[in-house]
Amino acid sequence: MDLPTGPPLLSWIMPEEKSPDLLLDGRLKLFQRGGHRAGTDAVLLAAAAPPLGSGLAVDVGAGAGTVGLLLALAHPGARIALLEKNPVAAEDSRRNIAANALGERVRLAEADLFDAAARKAEGLVEAADVVVTNPPFLEARAARVSPDAHRAMAHVLGAGGLAGWLKASLALLRPGGSFAMIHRADALDDILAGFGGRLGGLEVFPIFPKEGRPAIRVILRGKKGSKAPLALLPGLVLHGADGKFTPVAEEIHRHGRWLFAD
Repeated sequence: MDLPTGPPLLSWIMPEEKSPDLLLDGRLKLFQRGGHRAGTDAVLLAAAAPPLGSGLAVDVGAGAGTVGLLLALAHPGARIALLEKNPVAAEDSRRNIAANALGERVRLAEADLFDAAARKAEGLVEAADVVVTNPPFLEARAARVSPDAHRAMAHVLGAGGLAGWLKASLALLRPGGSFAMIHRADALDDILAGFGGRLGGLEVFPIFPKEGRPAIRVILRGKKGSKAPLALLPGLVLHGADGKFTPVAEEIHRHGRWLFAD
């Protein structure tokens, strides 16, 4: 459910084709087979992550591994774990790690986020310096679920809902670690409630499709255990009146510009 991006970002292909999609002007090769296909949401989330240094980042619900692989390119000293339970998406992640020659720093953690024992087996209990996630946008109780099992898994939250997804994601994060996510702007109330007081220093960064339009996405960042107050930031306008990316959005998509000056 990513935003339309047009030719500057991705060369869209059918799942049966063998050529990869290309991001960041070809610097990232991405093989994807159906389900949730990467686009602007993934690029913006990667651009919102704090500096990693040599730390560990976990991409929760990694799909084909887009966000985690973008982080690996942007932070050459960092270690990345791609957490994904969908076997088709996990195989795409594995292929993409190899295709981009990132196997020394990026690994696949093929496990269920909601299974505490599986998280522990992967060594991900309060282990991450940074957690990033682009959760499925739909709640099972309120959505028409696709008959395609892989697409349904990518687009619809499980029984725990958004609150359960956030709680389990934050369990991966060490005390004082940083969290970043992107989601629908109209879910902001549910997101804040789902944090359950576990994050502080929250930064809310709206994403606007055009100047003067309501936000359609929101990026949230915070630190586990912080008591700092919430801050509402100016946000980003994606497209100008001509429908093309604004200069800042273009820099993010083509050259990997960061959204925050951490």
